Amino acid sequence: MTTREENIRAERIAKLENLKRKGIEPYPIKTSAVRRKIYEVLEMFGDGVIAEKFATIAGRIKSLRSHGKIYFCDVEDESAKMQVMLNVEELGNELFSLFHDHIDEGDFIEVEGGLMVTKAGERTLAAKKFKLLAKALRAIPSDYYGLKDVETRLRRRYLDLVVNPEARDLFKKKSVFWGSFRTFLLERDFWEFETPVLESVPGGAEAEPFVTHHKALDRDFYLRISLELPLKRLLVGGFERVFEIGRIFRNEGIDTEHLQDYQQLEFYWAYADYESLKKFVREMYQYVIKKTFGTLTTSYQGQEIDWSPDWPTHEFHDLFEKYVGIPVESRDTDLKKTAENGGLMLFVGLT
Repeated sequence: MTTREENIRAERIAKLENLKRKGIEPYPIKTSAVRRKIYEVLEMFGDGVIAEKFATIAGRIKSLRSHGKIYFCDVEDESAKMQVMLNVEELGNELFSLFHDHIDEGDFIEVEGGLMVTKAGERTLAAKKFKLLAKALRAIPSDYYGLKDVETRLRRRYLDLVVNPEARDLFKKKSVFWGSFRTFLLERDFWEFETPVLESVPGGAEAEPFVTHHKALDRDFYLRISLELPLKRLLVGGFERVFEIGRIFRNEGIDTEHLQDYQQLEFYWAYADYESLKKFVREMYQYVIKKTFGTLTTSYQGQEIDWSPDWPTHEFHDLFEKYVGIPVESRDTDLKKTAENGGLMLFVGLT
């Protein structure tokens, strides 16, 4: 921590201890369950008519502005952010002084009050009372300056989520993404399984595995690098449609878009042929994309992709020759040698 961060932490610890001396629990076990999501409260504001007069919300203080006897703060929960106004007339001297002396950006509070629209047109909750739910001992990055350092964003992901709404949105989409795959497969009579992460012999893919030691058995095991083999054994055991969504581990390179452990889906379907799977995979992708993005038209790197029509079928050999420039005359073609002679690095294999 920098000296400034250490000073901020020391000041907040002092406030926390002072709260305890006043008999106020800075981390109460029980809080009010009678509250609304902020987006629900914001929806109460119609065209000049507010559906309900009072509401209770809870969330993190993202910004705090003092105007003498009035405070304005932005309170954010998982769903949205809303302005809260606190003034001495409504709160009274004791509660207003408590807020003034002990509340900081980053603290979690519960606020109850009336709904109003300011002269600037801001939908606002005018606090009648508030309650501290959790005292933050460290400052959070400001919304204004954001969190720009990529290393910090990836290694301290929680800070990225606090500051960047687009990061939270990505995580939400990821949850919908995997949930949609699961729903699609379960609705088509697939059975979901959880297979072992530890393997005595690494198999299912050509990758460098992680090695770990099992103390009770006094032997080394490997973190799985694929879901393939245990799922195929389930087919041997008599199941006909199986899948798993699980973590796999590959002890190889790392960058901002690739980690050594990541989520993977594999499914296996007895009695289904190539033509059946072509149609099935297309329908599955279209289902997941529509659920995740709300549309079958997405954009990537400035290009629009329409996932809705039937997908064309191409021979891999033809595409390989067209885009790589190396003819694939037969399965016996030494592609690696041919590519190297042409000054190319080849990372794809044919089966």
